[in-house]
This record gives sequence, structure tokens and C-alpha cells, in this order.
Amino acid sequence: MRKPRGWTSPLRAVALAAAVGLFLTPMQASAAPAATSVASADAKTEVGISPVDLDGPAISTVKVTVKNAGPDRMRSLKISFAGPVGWAVQPSVQGVDGSFAAGATAEAVFRIQVPERRPGFKQWTFSATATYRGGDALGSATATRSELSGTPLANLAAAYNNVAVTDEAATTAGNYDGEGNSFSAQKLAAAGLTRGGAVNALGAHLTWPDVAPGSNNNVSSAGQAIALSGSGSKLVFLGSGVGSGATGRATVHYKDGTTTSGTFGFPNWSFAPANDHGATLVASSDGRNRPDGYGNAGIAYRVFAHAVPLDPAKQVAFVVLPGNSAVHIFDMALAP
Repeated sequence: MRKPRGWTSPLRAVALAAAVGLFLTPMQASAAPAATSVASADAKTEVGISPVDLDGPAISTVKVTVKNAGPDRMRSLKISFAGPVGWAVQPSVQGVDGSFAAGATAEAVFRIQVPERRPGFKQWTFSATATYRGGDALGSATATRSELSGTPLANLAAAYNNVAVTDEAATTAGNYDGEGNSFSAQKLAAAGLTRGGAVNALGAHLTWPDVAPGSNNNVSSAGQAIALSGSGSKLVFLGSGVGSGATGRATVHYKDGTTTSGTFGFPNWSFAPANDHGATLVASSDGRNRPDGYGNAGIAYRVFAHAVPLDPAKQVAFVVLPGNSAVHIFDMALAP
């Protein structure tokens, strides 16, 4: 059988791999890498990243596979790989001499320094990019892979880390906005938000936190992973923002291992337009509690709802909250 141009014998390929960590094979001779998300400008190149061993401290070996899925020969191929900030990679870029035909693959082997595993849930993102010439054109394709470590928290209450509500007779525990201010429990009750009470918003059945005033009752979002089960067309968040930039991306992980992501945001709890970031007003309370007592009567301090879309055919496993502490969340729930 006539061998394709750029083909090398298995023994020579092994020797070359040992020398530079990079080799070409015909498509039939290479094992498929683990599935990753792939983005390609021309859909003619596929990039895959193998699983990353996160049991550090250690040097983990990662294989990046590039497949020429187009009709033209590929040449001048360069493959780069990167991990989270601070994780050293050697080498960061590798090149392929010569060219390879449609259907052939190239594999580049990288070494990445994995730090010691620490308690808590973490989501790590790795990326690989292939640049090349095909015919007379320049092309590129990029893949990303997310690896998870640790266990999501059992529920949102387990992540409470901020005091948003205080009694008007004891205001000093509050610190919703970083300046010692908080919602008034009495004024929230007058607006319909009572301890443990039902809140219906955007089709979801939510619950106002069932904790005493002066206790942690909301999550200042910082990428926490929260277990959640069920299915629906959207995930609804109940909360409000501190400052004008209270937006971020939530990632929903399904039980089948797939994910969807959506961006949402809340207006500042006061003064900002009630529909900032596309949010929906849920309740408006009069005034707020300050370190020296109740004040700012006549000014509205508010709670909102916002949602991200889901795949209704899939069962949710957990949610990773945005990494933006200005986003404050009191509850979340699935909506049909």
C-alpha cells in the first residue's frame, strides 16, 4: 500500500516522540483523545486535550491532538498549550515540520506542573491552540478542557458568607455592601420578604433565607460550586448587586458530564435602574440599616431576580457561581 506523504514508521515515530514529544500518524493509527470543546475558524481542524492528572504536587503529562479534517494538506503546524495562571508548562509551543494529509493527526506532549491539591471545590481550565497553513490560507483552532476537583457544597445555605439583613434594634452585624450597611428585616417583611417565606419569580419557587437577622444569609459570589438537582428550562437567581458591575457567568453542570453557561447580573441594591442587566424587580424596601441604626428613609433598597437558560432534557448536578463578589445571591431554583 502506498504510504501517505509525511508518514513515518512506528519505530521512527516512537524515537521522535521521545526526543521532542511530537509525532504524526495516519488517522487510523491514533487513539481518540478525551472529548473537549472545540472552536475552529473554518471547521477543518479538530483539537483535543487529554485528561489532566490533578493529584499534585506533580508533573503531569498532557497530550494535545490535532486532526486535519479538511481536504487540503496541512503544513507549518504549531501547537501551544496553557493551564491555569501560575501553572508552568514545558514547552509552551511545539512545531511540526513538513505537512500531513486530510485525516492525519499530530500529537504534541506537554508537561505541566500541578500544585498540591487543596480542600474545596475547584474548576481548572486548560487550552490548546493549533495554527497552520492549509493551501494558501492561514488557519487556527482552539480547544478548552475543564477539570474538576473537590465536592460541591450541599446547598446554597452552606455557602452563606455575608450578612445582608439586620434587625433595626441591632444593626452593627450587617455588612452587605462592605461599609457596614444592610437591609432592614422589618422593612423587608413589609415588602413581602419574611424569614423562610416563599418568593415566586420568573416561574421559579424560591425561598427567602430562613435565618435570624444579623446572621449570614446570602452568598457573595466567588465561584462556589453548589449541588442542585432536577431539570428545567432556566435557573433563577434571587439577589441584588453591590456597585454597578454585579454581573458574571454561571456554569451549570449536568449529570451526563456536559455543561451550559449563562451570564446574568443584578442592579445595585439602590439608586440604579431596576432593569439594569436585564434583571426583574422582586421587592423594594424603604431605607436601610446603618452601623448607627436605621436610616435613609424614603430611598428604595431592592431585591431582584434573573435567570440563565438550561437544557430542559438534562438533569442538573451542580452549579458554579460567578467569580464576582459584587453579585449577592439569596436563593436559586429551577423553573419549568
